[in-house]
Amino acid sequence: MKSKTLLAPIITFLLTLPLLAQQEKGEWRAANQTARTITGDVLLTDERISINFARFTISRARALEPSEISAAFDADTTAGGSGSLYRVNIPAGQKFLNRNTLCGSEPALWIASLAQGRTLKLAFFSSEKPPVFTLEAIANSSDLCGTFAYTK
Repeated sequence: MKSKTLLAPIITFLLTLPLLAQQEKGEWRAANQTARTITGDVLLTDERISINFARFTISRARALEPSEISAAFDADTTAGGSGSLYRVNIPAGQKFLNRNTLCGSEPALWIASLAQGRTLKLAFFSSEKPPVFTLEAIANSSDLCGTFAYTK
C-alpha cells in the first residue's frame, strides 16, 4: 500500500517534466525597456528562437533548479514557473532593433529562461562554458549580456 502512495507523486512529476519546457514555447511580446529596445518580440519553439525576424537554432541543455532560477532572475520561486538552459549561437555582429547586439562584441552562446504564467524572462550569456547560477556568480559575471522580459 505504501509503495502505491509514494509512486503516484513520482509518476505525476515525471509526466509533467515535458510540460515545464512547453510553458516557454510560443510568441512573446517585449515587456520591458531592454526587450523593446533590443530584441522586440520573440518566438520560441522546440528547436528555434526568432528575434526580430532572425531565426537561431537552440538546444535545451537542462532544466534549471529553483535556486538557480532565483539567482539568475531574482525571482520568487514559490510563485511557480519553470526555467531552462539553452545552447545557442547568435553571432556578435547580429544586429537587432536600433542596430543593437545582444552581447556587444561577443556571441550569445547560452540562454536561461524563466516562464511564470503569462511572463517570460530570458538572460543571454556569452561564455563558452555553461553559466554558473549562484547569486555571487551572477553578480560578478562578465558573461551576462542582459535580461529581457516578455508577456503573452
